[in-house]
Amino acid sequence: MAQRFYPAVLERGERGVFGVWFPDFPGVVTAARTQEEAMAKAERVLAQGAEDLAFEGRTMPDPTAFDRIARPPGCEVIALVAVGLDPPDQSERVNVYLPKSLLKRVDRLAKELGMSRSSFFGFAVTNAIALAERYGAREAWATAGRPKPRR
Repeated sequence: MAQRFYPAVLERGERGVFGVWFPDFPGVVTAARTQEEAMAKAERVLAQGAEDLAFEGRTMPDPTAFDRIARPPGCEVIALVAVGLDPPDQSERVNVYLPKSLLKRVDRLAKELGMSRSSFFGFAVTNAIALAERYGAREAWATAGRPKPRR
């Protein structure tokens, strides 16, 4: 599927913080001290929001037209911008056998992070792969779970 562009609202919040939110992805928001940082983070949170929808088996929404965006009262809009999104890969169901105690820990942490179990596993595997690609698979595996020395 081709890249799609979703509207994002860049606004100024309390204490001069810049926030970005997406009308088509409720709950997908980010904030930073500068608008450049906020917009850089916006791409990542939009991609994560799309991944979460895909893990839940839901389809991507159609982008809302800029002139149809409902702005909440008190929202100090700085700009409306379009943020590009490469739709995530289709999800595939897999069966994995894990100890019940590990699943309880996963569920507890996923809930704390506001994620589903599937989203958490996708997040964990994505980060494990990123570590392996960055440091080499054997090095990442050898150091997994070991605390880093304090300096």
